[in-house]
Amino acid sequence: MEASAAPMARRLMDEDTFTENFKNVNWPRKTYLCYEVELPDGDSRVPPGWDKGFLRNKPIHMPGPPRDAEMRFLDLISSWKLDQKLRYRVTCFISWSPCADCAQRLAEFLRENSHVSLRIFASRIFTKGDYKAGLRTLQAAGAQIAIMTSKEFEHCWKTFVDNQGRTFQAWDELDAESRYWSMELQRILQPTAPPSLPPLYFPPSHPVPGPSFHSLRGSSG
Repeated sequence: MEASAAPMARRLMDEDTFTENFKNVNWPRKTYLCYEVELPDGDSRVPPGWDKGFLRNKPIHMPGPPRDAEMRFLDLISSWKLDQKLRYRVTCFISWSPCADCAQRLAEFLRENSHVSLRIFASRIFTKGDYKAGLRTLQAAGAQIAIMTSKEFEHCWKTFVDNQGRTFQAWDELDAESRYWSMELQRILQPTAPPSLPPLYFPPSHPVPGPSFHSLRGSSG
């Protein structure tokens, strides 16, 4: 199932799509982004039912130019022309962390829209290009960036997935992978962290970075 540029009200993701893209031991070539907007009292800009939804990147084989999921979300939220007199809190759950270009664009959006705050929870870190500098720029612009844990995976399952009433079932290595990516994110965002941090490691399910690893997210980011 794929979301359009303007998601239908409360459209839900099918279970296989969620598992394929958010399961942090997988290496999908697509990027999915789930979002929630906390609406302040008095808001009339966000269309009813559109405060929650999901998007995916627009790949090369689809009509029109490729478009990353983060850029499609910025297109959407910018179209609402949010009231600058109100405060909006946006939370995104994304299958890959933003690439350098998307991180820069998100940072620009936050600097230009001080009435919007942003939290990002990523299943894994996208490691192509100048991604480290991009994540630092995004954090410096005020975004809170973290790795998804079982709590966030379960929240997404309950909120964005057509789960047919089934409870979330954690997969093997979920916690280990979350710890690994959290450690790596800490190293990126706090490059001067004390040397007492455990050394970088690669669990059995985690491939050592190389040319093929760097290209896993796909050409469209």
